[in-house]
Amino acid sequence: MPEAVARFFLKRRWIIRPGLESTDPIAAANRYVQTLSSHGISMEGKRILIFGYGGRFAVGVELLNQGAGHVVLCDHFVLLDRERNLELLPKYADYLESENGEVKPRSECITLLHGDIRDVKIQKQVEQVDVVLSTSVYEHLDDVAGITRALTNLTAPLGVHLHFVDLRDHYFKYPFEMLTYSSRVWKWFLNPTSNLNRFRLPDYRRTFEDCFQRVEIQVVERLEREFEAVRARVRSEFKTGDASVDSVTLIQVMASEPLRQRK
Repeated sequence: MPEAVARFFLKRRWIIRPGLESTDPIAAANRYVQTLSSHGISMEGKRILIFGYGGRFAVGVELLNQGAGHVVLCDHFVLLDRERNLELLPKYADYLESENGEVKPRSECITLLHGDIRDVKIQKQVEQVDVVLSTSVYEHLDDVAGITRALTNLTAPLGVHLHFVDLRDHYFKYPFEMLTYSSRVWKWFLNPTSNLNRFRLPDYRRTFEDCFQRVEIQVVERLEREFEAVRARVRSEFKTGDASVDSVTLIQVMASEPLRQRK
């Protein structure tokens, strides 16, 4: 469907399923905090960048509420969710303000960063951050390597990344169906408006290891039975021969010690 129609449905939660940050932003914020804490990392006073925040301030203000020092909300498009952002007042009035019926972030707490993160002009708009976070964003990127390098350039020397990535076909009833089509058929006929890049676990591992000295990828979910049912139809470029790898559907990426990036 046309992108404008898809975004209309997503905003109203019709047909298209929104992610955790939209359906339960407090749970999403808590998952970030708890996961980082389990690795000995505190958000207290840190500069946080939420990559692909989707126009909603909810996760950002909740992280501030839990001790973050400053939050950068980053998205390629300016698509603010006015109605749901209004719902955040007055609980988060320390971080948001109302002006002529619109909710705006307080600049001392929140920075909005809109545009292509690979653009040097965009990168220069913000200081380096201590933590970069995302949920169900990476699988939609059309230039995973380039965007990861750009985000790494924005990361402080002691900074970390935490990304939750969904490797399923987003017609979730058939989680591996997208892997059965050629690049041409997928690109021109079947790839959804949101773009699914069809990256698999080894692809993400290579991408992050090219940008960070330390990379830990935890498998959150694998669907071996479902993969076995379609293995014969899955194209060879998506198979390693190890079902425990090929059947992975959800991963958690922790990356630290960013490397000097190539221009």
